[in-house]
Amino acid sequence: MDTAVINIRTQASVKEQLQRVAEELGLTVSALINGLIKQVIRTKRVEFSTREEIPSPYMIKMLKESEEDIKKGRVSPAFDNADDAIAWLENPHPKYANKL
Repeated sequence: MDTAVINIRTQASVKEQLQRVAEELGLTVSALINGLIKQVIRTKRVEFSTREEIPSPYMIKMLKESEEDIKKGRVSPAFDNADDAIAWLENPHPKYANKL
């Protein structure tokens, strides 16, 4: 692959925050920025938002309901792989069956 280097200047704190976000997303900073560049090329648009995301009343209601479900144990167990999850869906453990 033919590559080129782009150097940018930004505040150290911005770079650190970007690195954390990229890591949380399972990406490198380069992959994240390349994705952004490709999106700009594809859409020919750049969008910035200066306001913080505010959840809708419906989202807040659903988050509260999910917190209650977790507190009451109405959740499926965690699985290490898809086969275990499918097996559980086909035959839920009796311990959880009455809570779903």
